[in-house]
Amino acid sequence: MKALHKLDHSFYQRDVLEVAPDLIGKYLVRKHSNGRLFRNRITEVEAYRGEEDQACHASKGRTSRTEIMYHKGGVIYVYLIYGMYWMLNFVTGMENIPQAILIRSLENIPGPGRITRELEIDGSFYGISLISSGKIWLEGHHEKYGFITKTRIGVDYAGEVWKNKQWRFVMDPPPFGSPLSRERGGTGG
Repeated sequence: MKALHKLDHSFYQRDVLEVAPDLIGKYLVRKHSNGRLFRNRITEVEAYRGEEDQACHASKGRTSRTEIMYHKGGVIYVYLIYGMYWMLNFVTGMENIPQAILIRSLENIPGPGRITRELEIDGSFYGISLISSGKIWLEGHHEKYGFITKTRIGVDYAGEVWKNKQWRFVMDPPPFGSPLSRERGGTGG
């Protein structure tokens, strides 16, 4: 494995549609309170881009729930769905331009609800800095990974234009053993 480095402000403080594909192949690192370290590659993400994006939580404007999305990129936005699953998002871009990326899949952990359950991420992570936190951050190198784009999942309510945006980025070829590699009948990369 190539040498990894912790990602800094400059990585996150770009437009969400630049950051999202660059997240593919980066490593999510979680240090638990007992010192156990978890490091796993990001394989699928979805981009949400501003108040104009009808699938984005910020489309309803600035609220207590979406406040963190209006901060400079490099912080965590988490929210609860169905009263039981926390969704992990990374805020990107500049201050007052709400953008976030949902982490959909890690290598060997498909599904955003499984990720947060496995990594013990809950509402207390709202607003945590990915740059200065000692319990969650991203690492990477300059290597680019191949990806394909697809439509976002579960956003039919957003209308034809927004539900059909190809703003889901999926590692291609998918890692060995991932649901996408099995779906394609391949072994992944």
